[in-house]
Amino acid sequence: MLHFKSIGTPLVLALALLALAGCDQAEKSAQQLLDQAAQSAKQAIDDTHKAAQQTLSDAIGSEGQKPESGKPNTSSQEI
Repeated sequence: MLHFKSIGTPLVLALALLALAGCDQAEKSAQQLLDQAAQSAKQAIDDTHKAAQQTLSDAIGSEGQKPESGKPNTSSQEI
């Protein structure tokens, strides 16, 4: 019986180390997946923002352009 205990303890430790290594690998894989999802979401937000700006620019046309800096806006009335 003593012989089985001397084999069992290192075997249990080895299995525990393998399980921990597997958990570490799973955590790394999950982190990579989350990073990819975040990057995809950021790209989708950026693309949507760019499309919205382009649509707004097309809808407003040249009337909505900001005046050049250095020149006062003469279209507004002073009170």
